[in-house]
Formats: sequence, C-alpha cells, structure tokens
Amino acid sequence: MTTPTGSPTPTSPPTPLHLSGNNAPVAAEVTHRPSEVTGTVPKELCGQFFRNGPNPRSGWSPHFFAGDGMLHTIALADGHATWYRNRYVRTPLHAQPGASRFALAFDPATSRIDYRVTTANTHLIAHAGRLFALEEGGFPYEVTPDLATLGVFTFDGALTTPMTAHPKTCPLTGELHFFGYRLRPPYLTYYRASAAGEVLQKQTVDLPRAVMMHDFALTAHHVLFMDLPVVFDADRAAAGGPPWRWDDGHHARFGILPRTGEAVRVRWFDIAPCYVWHTMNAFETDGTITLTGTRVPALWRQGPQDLSGGLPTLHRWILHLATGKVTETPLDDTPSEYPRIADTAIGLPHRYGYTAGFTLDAEPRQTEVYKYDLTHGARRSTHRFPTGHTCGEPVFVPRSPTTSGQQTGQEPGQEDDGYLLTFAHDRSRGTSYLAVLDAADLGAAPVAEVHVPVRIPAGFHGNWVPGAPGAAPEVPATAGAPNGP
Repeated sequence: MTTPTGSPTPTSPPTPLHLSGNNAPVAAEVTHRPSEVTGTVPKELCGQFFRNGPNPRSGWSPHFFAGDGMLHTIALADGHATWYRNRYVRTPLHAQPGASRFALAFDPATSRIDYRVTTANTHLIAHAGRLFALEEGGFPYEVTPDLATLGVFTFDGALTTPMTAHPKTCPLTGELHFFGYRLRPPYLTYYRASAAGEVLQKQTVDLPRAVMMHDFALTAHHVLFMDLPVVFDADRAAAGGPPWRWDDGHHARFGILPRTGEAVRVRWFDIAPCYVWHTMNAFETDGTITLTGTRVPALWRQGPQDLSGGLPTLHRWILHLATGKVTETPLDDTPSEYPRIADTAIGLPHRYGYTAGFTLDAEPRQTEVYKYDLTHGARRSTHRFPTGHTCGEPVFVPRSPTTSGQQTGQEPGQEDDGYLLTFAHDRSRGTSYLAVLDAADLGAAPVAEVHVPVRIPAGFHGNWVPGAPGAAPEVPATAGAPNGP
C-alpha cells in the first residue's frame, strides 16, 4: 500500500520494554562450544551454571512475566568451558504458543485450575538429585542437566498448590522450605521437605485475601512470610484485565512461623507500605529477626505497566520479638535487585550480600554488580561492566566446598572466598558471555569471560550446580571455536 504524498507515514507502535534490547526473545534452541574464553576459568569451578528466564515462543507476550521459560546452561570442568545449551521447558503453554493461560488452565465446569499449566520461567534449583524449573503460578517441572524436560513434579502428590519460585535450602539440615499461594482459600500453604525430597510438613497459613507473595525468608528456627498490598482483583480477572493491583487499603506486614511444625498461628508484624520482590536473607539474634531485601515504595498502582512507585533499593527490617515492633532502615539509595548471598549462610548471620544494578532502560549504557558489607554499614563495592555490556543476577560460588560456609567455623573475612557468576550481554557484538568475578575483589577485572556465539536474553534467576557436568551433548562441528586458555 502506498501513502499519498503529504500524508503521515503509518508507524508501528513502539516495541514494549520487556521485548526490547536484550529483553527481546531468541528463536533458536542451540548447542555450542564457547567461541572464546578470556582470562582463566578457575579449575575449582566444576559443574554447571544455569539461568532461567522468559522467552515467548510466539515472539510476543503481554508482560515480562508471561514469556515461555527458556533455560540456559554453561558447563565448566578442569579449567575449561566445555559447552553451552539453551532449551525451552516443555509445558502446555510451550506446546500452544500464544494461547491464553487462563483458557488452558481454568476448567469452568469445576472452577479448578490446572497447575501443570505454567511458564516455568523464573528460577532453576537443585534438590535431592533433581533439577526443577519454577514459576510461582504452577507446579515445578523437572529437567535434566542437558535441559530435557522430564515433566511435572509434585513430591509424590504432596504438592497440591503452586510452588514459589524462591524455595530456600537450610544449610544445616538440607531441608527444602517453600510455599504456594492461591487465588482462593486457603490462600497460603507452607511446605517443608527433607534433604531426600520427602514432604515432612504441610501447613496452611491464615490470610484474609489473595496477595502476590513472590518471595519469603528462612531463619534457623522460623520462616517469614510477606503479606503486602499487591492483591488479586477477581472482578478485573473475570473481565479479562490484569489480575493484580496495588491496594492502599491493604496492610503491609511480615509474619513468622516456627519451622518445627507446631500447631501455632503465624505472628504478624506491621511495616510501612511497600512491595518486596526479593529477600537477601534473614537471621535471628538477641531476641530479634533481621531481614534484608530489595524494597519498592509502591507497585502497579495504576496497572501492571506502572512502575512509577519507585525503584528497588536495599532495605533492612529488624523484628523485635518481645515488643512486636519493627525497625526499618534504608541501606542504600542506589537501585538494585536480585539479591544473593552464599547459600551456606541462608538463614544464618552473614557479612556479605550481592545485588545487580537495576534500571528500566531496555539498553542501559552499562550495568554494575554490587557487594555489600553488612557488618560495616552496608558499605558497597562495585564491579562496573564495560559500556554496552549488561549483566544479570550474580550467583555466589565458593572457591571450594569448605569455604564460605558458616558451619565450617571460618573467620567472617573468608565468607567472600569465591566467585560471582552472571550472564552478560555485549551489545556491540550481539552475543553474550558468562562473567566470572572475584567476590573478594569485586573491582578487579573478571577472572574469566566465557563467550558464546549467540545472544542470551535478559532473564531472572539461576544457580550453580557443582559436580561433574552432565554428559556433553553432541555439539555441531561449526558451533563455536575451540576454547581459549
């Protein structure tokens, strides 16, 4: 069709932020050798780095959270990077690209929701010798180290709700703690599974209504839930609109529940209104529980695209068990997200925590990783990536299994003896790499960069799984150049 002279040229609507820049999906599932390795891959890094994230198979999704889950992994062994692979998680949504999740999951005859229908796009964890791809609206999907989908996992039928994408493993017991929230009563259920994967405790928690509870926290003796003002709106959902909204009339509070399985009600502590996407850690000491996480003052007040409520910054809450009061302290005013610590310190007093700088730009000029010394006023050190390079969540990996663990009796200064791993995107090349940073000297140049000949889109969360990497899949002869040093 031609445009008459003098008439304005038709233009397409701007591409949404969640589909722009390195948020844009990639179409191909590939297996490659790394194309280049700069620096030296530490020999003690033997295992696989996994990352999950949304990657709409149809090329479009209405929101960043709605894309189909795609897993990415790089295998390291003997000082080398041996292979990279990406694969979709095979869910009912993957099988029907662009289909309505509501239409696939909801049975109008019974009003039941099929929790097998999930994007499985948020996290990947390892427990009891299994790997699970997670998204808080559905059941886990078990996958293999080479990213094949085995199917839905329900802990032998004990899981009857969705499962949070942020379970916590106790470093002292090996138990997995998690929860599921639902849109109808009971709104919240807490689970505790043994190190072998058997559900030992299943307990409902009283909530007055359905709220979006993305994360929670674990201490040595308690679990901590967050009842915050992002609530489910059934009328909006029935009309086909966004189901979650901010409600100024809904309280903001934290609740603690003993891990022992005692038949007690959750104890609630009121806090200033906010939303908390992610907790860094929580621990008990001297009659208090200290929680650290990333806080935004408000979220989605005008709808699911409204991010004017503020950017996430690191914050501390101290719950005083004797008085029921809470002391709140901002720890930084620089936006950041995806907080992590050494897994061996989960639920225990710790010194260091790590976050990724946060921006709403589709293609930020550069990004940073932050390290906070929480015993010295949350003193921050920084690793700044080059201009045009953007990174994701930093995952701490100890230098060896006997370091960075509170249970080893080490000095606090050794807690950062290890590496931070994150995927980064080089906009000038159009490809991505695994960055290996020295956690003890964050301002130094990367220890190693493992480049792959493809782009790894921005995603959410992942983990390092130690041990001999999964069997190397067949790599096409043309898929990447030999390793560097």
